[in-house]
Amino acid sequence: MTLRQQVVEIIEAVLAGTDPQGEWARTQLRDRIQAHPDDPESALLEHLVATRNHAPSAADIPPLPEEGVPHQVPAVKPRSVRVPFSRSVRKRVKAVLRDKLLLTAFQPINELPAGDVIGVEALTRFVGHDGASADVWFREAAAAGLGTDLEIAALHCALTAAREVPRKLFVAFNLTPATCRDPRLRETLGRAELAPDRIVVELTGSPETAEGLSWAGELGPLRGRGLRLAVSASGAGFVSMDQITQLRPDIIKLDRSLIEGIQDSEGQRIRAVAIVELARQIGAAVVAEGIETRDELTEVNALDVAAGQGYLLGRPSVRPLDWSAWTIQARTEAPPAGERSPSR
Repeated sequence: MTLRQQVVEIIEAVLAGTDPQGEWARTQLRDRIQAHPDDPESALLEHLVATRNHAPSAADIPPLPEEGVPHQVPAVKPRSVRVPFSRSVRKRVKAVLRDKLLLTAFQPINELPAGDVIGVEALTRFVGHDGASADVWFREAAAAGLGTDLEIAALHCALTAAREVPRKLFVAFNLTPATCRDPRLRETLGRAELAPDRIVVELTGSPETAEGLSWAGELGPLRGRGLRLAVSASGAGFVSMDQITQLRPDIIKLDRSLIEGIQDSEGQRIRAVAIVELARQIGAAVVAEGIETRDELTEVNALDVAAGQGYLLGRPSVRPLDWSAWTIQARTEAPPAGERSPSR
């Protein structure tokens, strides 16, 4: 299935809804389809942005009663009678899983300092009238016991979209340690049309959830075939030294908390330099993420890291034409090597 077919399926599923709460979103989507009759990707992307910014809050919409439970209107204090949070979330997540109301955007990852695009990161986008961000969806799904199911569904969506990513680029997928332990992950990645040496699994979540993972464990066979593992490092550190030794990541990412305003923070520069040195000692590459200003890019280049990503270098896109263009457009944001700031 191509990305366009996937987008058309999502649009059809949204428009097929009959619940009164979603009529606002359906009307907005119809208007955008009329504005882009030959470009469903743009119509859906504009719909996602608009609903995220202007849709009514989910907190303002009363939850629906559970299936099989008669709806009763209480005589006193109607706001005090609500479906429990986990039940409400489970209904929403199951609806997404059933109707496949998600799609994938890719953000470019650039080699530094040259600026050539060498890979992309897959980012999930959800179609819904409440406009909740992907982080909210995954967090609430995990709290309701459906986190891994939602991640696996998002991975299937991303792998389908990745068929149209140029073959010279690797593709990074964000997954929690819990999902890495699920046997469905190895089966899903093993059957993917994407070659293992083009796949990067980036661990997300809290440090505690990574306890017990090892290099030779859940992803060992695929790593032996070329799959790479990435972990995130921040000021406090996503993973500990012991975990880094166990996981032996191929990539360590400097997250936004270290990059934002790094040109004005000696402490951030010192921590970043320490992480880069650690990566060199274990043979891992370093990728800086969240680069949004030229000053931040200059400081990142001074660290001599392998690659970077962020809004300055390229925004996420759901359009295959953009993905193809990234491989042929010259990147001019990175300053020439001779103009880089001296390392601190």
